[in-house]
Amino acid sequence: MSDRYVTLVNTRPGGMLARRVGLPRPVALERYRPGEPVIRGRVLVGGAGGEGVARPLLDALVGALGEAGCELATSVDDERLRAVVAQAGLDATVFNGEAPGEQRFKALVLDASGIADSSELVALHAFFHPTVRRLERCGRVIVLGRPAGECTSVRQQTAQRALEGFTRSLGKELGGGSTVQLVLVGADAHDGMASTLRFLLSPRSAYVSGQVIRLGGGHAGAGGAPEDAGAGQIDWERPYGGRTALVTGASRGIGEAIATTLAREGAHVVGLDVPALSGELQSVSARLGGEALELDITAPEAPALLAERFADGLDVVVHNAGVTRDRTLAKMPRERWSELIDINLSSQERIDDALLAAGALEAGGRIVCVSSMSGIAGNAGQTNYATSKAGVIGRVQALAPVLAERGATINAVAPGFIETRMTSAMPLAIREAGRRMSSLGQGGEPVDVAETIAWLAHPASGAVNGNVVRVCGQNLLGA
Repeated sequence: MSDRYVTLVNTRPGGMLARRVGLPRPVALERYRPGEPVIRGRVLVGGAGGEGVARPLLDALVGALGEAGCELATSVDDERLRAVVAQAGLDATVFNGEAPGEQRFKALVLDASGIADSSELVALHAFFHPTVRRLERCGRVIVLGRPAGECTSVRQQTAQRALEGFTRSLGKELGGGSTVQLVLVGADAHDGMASTLRFLLSPRSAYVSGQVIRLGGGHAGAGGAPEDAGAGQIDWERPYGGRTALVTGASRGIGEAIATTLAREGAHVVGLDVPALSGELQSVSARLGGEALELDITAPEAPALLAERFADGLDVVVHNAGVTRDRTLAKMPRERWSELIDINLSSQERIDDALLAAGALEAGGRIVCVSSMSGIAGNAGQTNYATSKAGVIGRVQALAPVLAERGATINAVAPGFIETRMTSAMPLAIREAGRRMSSLGQGGEPVDVAETIAWLAHPASGAVNGNVVRVCGQNLLGA
């Protein structure tokens, strides 16, 4: 369902009316189209830290941006960064804070991993104060930091944790469809940033903002596990070529978008759904040149059947199938509770146990689960649903180190308000509130969830493990 309000206020008459009466004017978001470059426009890069502090991320950061074809710019007084750019054989525009206002940027990227004391946090103001007003429509802001476990002093850990408050707040200030992210890069993940940077800089991440993403945790090599493809070996247009992906709940809505996006990137998609949705599932699979698998994931035989079906190997598992059975707890029958938990959570556990026991998940394999904002913030009338989706998050966090030992990863997305059949059936007032209660002031689209999953399941995303990424436009609840 389209958001008519966003369409209206992005017309000239509608925009003038909204401005006159003080109504919000959400920007129509830019979304990825096949064949587009990672980002259109200049990327201003900066580094922060005390005098004489080494910035170990800079070399890898500049290299990844250069390989992505980004047009770089650096500050006139950052000699260390300009030397890194020159050493990488790249050209960069020199930005002077006193330059004319027409010097604008599509993205601002700051390596703040060198900040080791709260007194050095002034570097955030020094970099962003003269530049945030030069950010183009639907721009991108990325701050790089260090994970708490790698900080060598209390003061460093304090300063690095402060970055989270900064990025979340800046995301709520910018407007114009722009997004802000904090990426905490472990020492073993410097060469594993490429897929994450490309995703966060590009229109693929249109509805992802205010997130803290952690890279590391068992990462080895440029693509993740030793068996993974390194960044230099990746076909960035069709990275899933030769790979098989299982997507549950693939017949419609978000599941169909996930299957479509993975197929667009080269995957052979096996879409799974209940027999009752056979017609829709067959239609999706035929359109994508994939396979349709009609199966109830809660059936006792389902795990064994899937392990047998993918005995020759499976690269990606996307647990998207799920239901809602809303009712307040006092009025909820036991079967209404149990059925939902079985579909949304317990079936995933049984299926993954069977696939892992059979060795069906390939080395460098990816599991991505669909959670929900309800699993983070809770929601009245959804105790069963929120319980299941919070359980999905707990499972991702618990299983991540186990899969890292196998050279695989598991992550989750937590969608907020997404324009689907379910949300279109909501009462108007609730639907409008859901759309507007985010920094981006609008609902997301199924493709926004799908693009995020495609990044998490990417062959070069081996450094991304155990993350829960909200696809919610920085929803004001649970953010």
